[in-house]
Amino acid sequence: MGLSIDEQKAVDRFRKTVVEPSMSSLVILDFWAEWCGPCKALTPVLEKVAAEYADKGVVLAKVNVDEEQFIAAQFQVRSIPTVYAMFQGQPVADLTNARSESQLKGILDQLLAKLPVQPGGAAPAQDVAPLIAMGEDVLASGDAERAAGIFMQIAEMAPDNGAAQAGLVRALAAAGHIEEAEAVLAALPDSLAKDAEVARARTALDLAKDRPADDELAGLKAAATPGNPDGQLAYATAAFAAGQRDAAAETLLAMIAADREWNDGAAKAKLLQIFEAVGLEDPWVAAQRRKLSLVLFG
Repeated sequence: MGLSIDEQKAVDRFRKTVVEPSMSSLVILDFWAEWCGPCKALTPVLEKVAAEYADKGVVLAKVNVDEEQFIAAQFQVRSIPTVYAMFQGQPVADLTNARSESQLKGILDQLLAKLPVQPGGAAPAQDVAPLIAMGEDVLASGDAERAAGIFMQIAEMAPDNGAAQAGLVRALAAAGHIEEAEAVLAALPDSLAKDAEVARARTALDLAKDRPADDELAGLKAAATPGNPDGQLAYATAAFAAGQRDAAAETLLAMIAADREWNDGAAKAKLLQIFEAVGLEDPWVAAQRRKLSLVLFG
């Protein structure tokens, strides 16, 4: 996903020491350094409170910013100490200004009253729905590489979650990592073979395979004239694979309006395939379906 070997190792360490424990516990994440005087003053407070709240599901994780510069950069740490509360892989509170026991305990009590933290670290069924929603938002914004990284972590946390695995496949496909996406599909257990989200991802991957080289799309667009429906279909297919879904939909809708029966309804079939790949509940699909209804029924 564009990370160096050292950066990937840093991510793996953070996943094991912070993300995985946070799936059931409330993790106090402390960014510190050996040379930081305020950090040394705060450490005993954090350790004491974490020990007192251990039976409530609170644990302390420390990140040395000199040794883990990549992780500190991801959290945009600009000064230390910086302290967060983490739950299910996400920051849920900034504890940096809680420098006394009473302040820290007050915030922890509020968080524990709201979050399904498991005392003693008992692992609940992992609720990855918020993480999946975040991955979907990132993918919809066009940052397929980042979305693939998010979905990869979710898939490792919940390997039997069809939506997580499907999201990974779609993000990899959108990023142009076709072979990696195919490998994810091939490795899925039989229990996910008929999952609706996985089927959607398979369709998205099939469409992504039509992605043209950067210098080919302009030529396909030039050939996509009203008198050349084959050229229009080829351009729409390539445009969607290249991430230009508006252009693809506009071309296909124009084809349907001109001759909906052309090539046994090939334009409509391609548009419906695109709807399936994007997701029938997606707002963009809903808007395009309204346009299709106007074309078909006036």
